[in-house]
Order: sequence, then C-alpha cells, then structure tokens
Amino acid sequence: MSSDYEFSDDDGDYYDDEEMLDGTQEDDMDMDAFGEDFKVVPKGKHKAYEVEYDSLSQAAVEKLMKQDVDHICGIFGVDVSTANLLLRYIKWNKERLIEKYMDNPTTMLVAAGVIVPEASSQPAPAPIRTHSSTSSGFHIPKSLKPKVEEPFVCPICFDDDTSIQTLALDCEHTFCFGCWTAYVNSKIRDEGEHSIRCMAEGCALVAPDPFIRSILIPEPGAPKTWDRFQELLVRQFVACNNDLKFCPYPSCTNTVSCPSASSKASLATVVPTVSCGALREHMFCFGCPIESDHRPVVCGVARMWLKKCRDDSETANWIKSNTKECTNCQSTIEKNGGCNHMTCKKCKHEFCWVCMGPWSEHGTAWYSCNRFDEKTGVDARDAQSKSRASLERYLHYYNRWANHEQSAKLSLDLYAKTEKKMEDMQITSALTWIEVQFMKKAVEEVDKCRMTLKWTYAMAYYLAKGNQKDLFEDNQRDLEKAVEDLSELLESPIEAENIPTLRQQVTNKTVYVQKRNEIVLEDTANGFVEGRWKWNITVEGFDDPESD
Repeated sequence: MSSDYEFSDDDGDYYDDEEMLDGTQEDDMDMDAFGEDFKVVPKGKHKAYEVEYDSLSQAAVEKLMKQDVDHICGIFGVDVSTANLLLRYIKWNKERLIEKYMDNPTTMLVAAGVIVPEASSQPAPAPIRTHSSTSSGFHIPKSLKPKVEEPFVCPICFDDDTSIQTLALDCEHTFCFGCWTAYVNSKIRDEGEHSIRCMAEGCALVAPDPFIRSILIPEPGAPKTWDRFQELLVRQFVACNNDLKFCPYPSCTNTVSCPSASSKASLATVVPTVSCGALREHMFCFGCPIESDHRPVVCGVARMWLKKCRDDSETANWIKSNTKECTNCQSTIEKNGGCNHMTCKKCKHEFCWVCMGPWSEHGTAWYSCNRFDEKTGVDARDAQSKSRASLERYLHYYNRWANHEQSAKLSLDLYAKTEKKMEDMQITSALTWIEVQFMKKAVEEVDKCRMTLKWTYAMAYYLAKGNQKDLFEDNQRDLEKAVEDLSELLESPIEAENIPTLRQQVTNKTVYVQKRNEIVLEDTANGFVEGRWKWNITVEGFDDPESD
C-alpha cells in the first residue's frame, strides 16, 4: 500500500523551511489547478514506516477457506461438510489435522462431532425364564413382546401433533422443526456460536452446514441469520490465522492480511498500521488491540503508556508528592497548618516537616530548620524529591499527549468550519469547488500529524536520555511548530482580496507539514530497524535498560 502523499527523503532528516519550499514551488505546485497542488514524486518501494498488507473482503476469505477444505477433502477422501467440521475443530491447522487424522481417524471424527462414539460392546442379555405351575417350558414375558409404535412427542415442547415435521442428526435424537429453528437462531444470533451441537443432553454431535441451511433458508428473514452464520465462520477462520486480522470497526466485514507483522519478534522493529480498504477512516494496528494508528511508537510501548494513563499508580504518586510519611510508623500525613513541628496522631512521633528529621534534634528552632545534614532528614527528602520529580515528568508528557488527543477529537468541528470557509471562498472569488479543496487537504494533514505528535510524547516518556532522544525531540519540535502554524492559517479570517495569498500559504505550509511528519515517521522507523532506540524501562523485544 502506498500513502496518500509521497516525497523523496534523499535530503536527510533536517530541512530548512525556505530550502524545502523553494524546491517545490515551481516544480511541484501549480496554482492553476488543485490536482497539481500536492503533486508527488512516485516511488517504487514502500517507506520505512509502512508495511505490506492486503485488504480482503469476506468473499475473498471464504475463498481461502474453500481452498483449505478442498485440500483436506482430497487427502482424506471425505465430503465437504466433514472437512469443514474437522478444520474448525482443529482451528484450521491443516498440518496438525493431517497428523492426528492419519494416526486415528475415528478419534478425530468423534472429537470433531462428525460421528457418534461407538457403543461399548455389552454381553447379550440372558433369556428370561419363568416357571409355570402347569408347565416347565419357557415363554416370552410381556415386557419383550413387540410394542405398538407410539405417536411422536417432541422432548422439548411436548408437541404431539401427528402432522409435526421432525429433524434429527445421525445420533437419531429427534426434535420438532420448530424447536430446531428456535435453537439454531438463538445460537447464531444471540450467542454468536458457529459450532451448533445436538440439543440432546450429553450429545456432542455437531450439525453440519447443509443441515443448518435446511433449517434457516425456508424461514422468513432467515437468510440474514444464514449470512450471520457465514460471518461467524469467517471470523473463526481469521482468529485462528496469525496472518489475518478482522477489521475492528463496527459492521465492517473486511479482513487484513499482513504476514510481515504476524510474529511478536517483528513488532519490535515495525508499527503495522493497516487499513481494511472499506473506508479511509478504517485504520488500525495489526499487531495489538489498539484500534487506531499509533505510529511512530511500537505496540509494546504504546500498550504500556495506555496502561499507565489508566492506572491508579499516578494517583498514588500524587499522594506521595503532596503528603509525607511518618518516619516512625509510615502513616501518611497531610500538613494542615503552618507549623513545621509535626506530631503523628497514630504513634505520637514528633518530627520536622521540612527535613523529616526527629524534632528532638532541632532544639528551640520551632519555625525554622537548620539541620539539613542529618542522615535521616537527607534520606527522607531524597525520597520526597524523587516522587515529586517523577510526577512532574509524567504530567509533562501526559498533558501534551492529552492535548493532541483532544485536538484530534475536535477535528469534526474544524472540518465543518473549513467547509463553511470553502463555500465563502467560492462566493467571494472565482475559485471553483475543486480549487478550494486545498483547505480540506490541509485539515486532513493537521489531523494526521496530531495523531503522530500525540504518540511521540508517549515514546519520548520511555526513551532513555542521550543523543538519540535529543534528535527525536528536535524532529518532534519542528513538526509541532509546523502543525501549529498551519492550524493558525486555517483559523485566520478570510478576506476576498487575500484569498490567492492565503491559498499559496496554506498549500505551501501543508506540503511542509506533510514532509516534517514523514521525517519523524521515517527516522523513527529506521531507528527501530537499526536498533538505535534505548528505553528507560524494560520493553519486550528490546535490550534491558542500562543502569546508571
């Protein structure tokens, strides 16, 4: 897949504003037509921060399933229904199925619910003998005489209508058509089950697809249930295949195939952001449950950051920064007065709030502390300072992360305002609707870059100090400044005489913002491949942090 905008990155990681714009104004941007505003240089290969993937419709996935089923049918000589049940039971692992089936076919067929277990052989019952007072011969007891066939009564609804339609699997557990219909519909629509077993208690036989279809298709509205059943089968196939992932967006049935990000090891060098192809907004991470584009930070760090933001550990950190512990019994104390002479209500220990040392060492200095050298006070102050510094550091990155997240949520309002400005431009100038699309492109670029900036703060929080972090934050700073400049242009009022100038400025700044975003993503992605990034915490797939 190629991105919407592509530029050459041969010039390095840092670019001067004038240098970048001078090189693109004449060649790449023709102000006479919107289609030339964002003309890009085509590339033959993917960028460092992109992954190769394919978008698959439900029909395409069903075709893959059929290939596996035909493969098993050809090897085992079984029908399609049996092959389907065997593959679903073994979670579509063909190699494991072949191995187990060749070892003991009957065991596999029973385990998959294809056939009923063979009844254990029991000795034939001995003939029953009865003694008659008039004869010493044998006769057939009443219990063994041929019985008159009784009318069928459904074991579930107890319907005994003689015209009732009945159905049964190979286990011969018979139920009426109405009960089967209600049961199958409930399993599929309410419980989301794709493996529907016999209704008889203790029976493990699974209903094959033709049996389920024969129940659903005659019913009014049942084709929707049958479609839902097919979707559940596809979802099970996708869930069992590490190379596939279902689109997490509601009501979307598309699937993404991304073999390059199917292993845990690969997630340490790439951020597998993919799109299912249904809509442009359907972008998500293939490697983790985060349902959004979290480039440039890898999945392991992104999950740690989100957990930290949700965790109550920061609340505890705040308490440590605003309270102190009694040095004797460790009870948490909050200062509620101006005096530094503290007395713990729990253990009655007296200490100094400023240096945390015993009050007995302070002499008569009730409102001042000049004993900063005592070891007990130094240790207590060090612990307090570290806690406060940790909280301030976290809030620095979190506030900026949350700010960009909030700005991204307000993008709908920005889109509406921009569309109104585009209409005003048409009215007050000679520009067509196509020619004013540069404003929409600018808003889309701002929205995309804010997502990048948001996750750069999560990454910076965990990056170890050093030159690489400094370079990363330099790129981050340049992108943030460019985004804010473009946002300011979009928010500026429109005057008829300034529209040509505004169009030129917005177009140029959009290209520049786009390039700065690519620099951040490219440099970060290359850093993962080259192993340049070091962390201040243990991250799966990376070396342990170096101790200071």
